[in-house]
Amino acid sequence: QWVYNILEKKAEADRIVHENPDPSDGFVLVPDLKWNQNQLDDLYLIALVHRRELKSLRDLTAEHLPLLRNVLQEGKEAIAKRFGVPGSQLRIYLHYQPSYHHLHMHFTALGYDAPGSSVERAHLLADVIDNLAMDSTYYQKRALTFPLRADEPLFKKFQEAGKV
Repeated sequence: QWVYNILEKKAEADRIVHENPDPSDGFVLVPDLKWNQNQLDDLYLIALVHRRELKSLRDLTAEHLPLLRNVLQEGKEAIAKRFGVPGSQLRIYLHYQPSYHHLHMHFTALGYDAPGSSVERAHLLADVIDNLAMDSTYYQKRALTFPLRADEPLFKKFQEAGKV
């Protein structure tokens, strides 16, 4: 619900760094709550897409390329303008599995070792765009590995099914 409150400007409207209001290809860029905005070494922003039917990387097809390209380009431009950090100094990625099921992208300082930014969980947005441009259903077909903590409910389901 907090994601929808941000998108509808019922919460954190004063924290919005950038918004593209297009209902299909737009998004809102806000600082992540983990970032205190006092220094740029641990810069961390989140782009929340307006499209509510998009839950994760698995939902993306070539149809979503305009949206993804908007997030990549406009997000980099907004961060450069507001914080003076060029796009070449950003890591821009999606998690799989995501921590919440509303499509969002992470923008972090390149030198910041953000939680979940490692290769087994993070998928670079530029790579996602390239993969979908080559094959529209890439993420419906591709096997995606991801780490799970022992206390996560999904891990327990894998155990019960004898898959771990």
